[in-house]
Amino acid sequence: MRIGELATKAGLSTKTIRFYEESGLLPAPPRTSGGYRDYPAQATTRLSFVRDAQAAGLTLGEIRSVLALRDSGQAPCTQVGTLIDQHLADIERRMSELREARAALRELSRRAAATDPDTCTDGDICTILTRPAGSHGAE
Repeated sequence: MRIGELATKAGLSTKTIRFYEESGLLPAPPRTSGGYRDYPAQATTRLSFVRDAQAAGLTLGEIRSVLALRDSGQAPCTQVGTLIDQHLADIERRMSELREARAALRELSRRAAATDPDTCTDGDICTILTRPAGSHGAE
């Protein structure tokens, strides 16, 4: 099938398909006598996999390595499981960092609400963001 038909079936643009081909995610298809790309039917399945893997948070490099395993005849299940566990751990870490940031911003918001701009001195840049005396050594 030609690239336009593949794009329609896969729900992607032709530009994206060419990019995936250049990136090694989609093998270069044979060409017709007229020089057009002639994609096999399984290209749709491969593109669906790439889209699903991206939605799961895998990088293009990780997807490429999974596809390379499958293309070599090996089942990539163990590698995929490891990648998912790594991404899950990363998300858990980031969520923890975001909870800490939210707590810090809530405290700053309380300070902002309680701050009278008329009490700010010329020596202060911003009393809302400046830590109170004695709290600088916690880091």
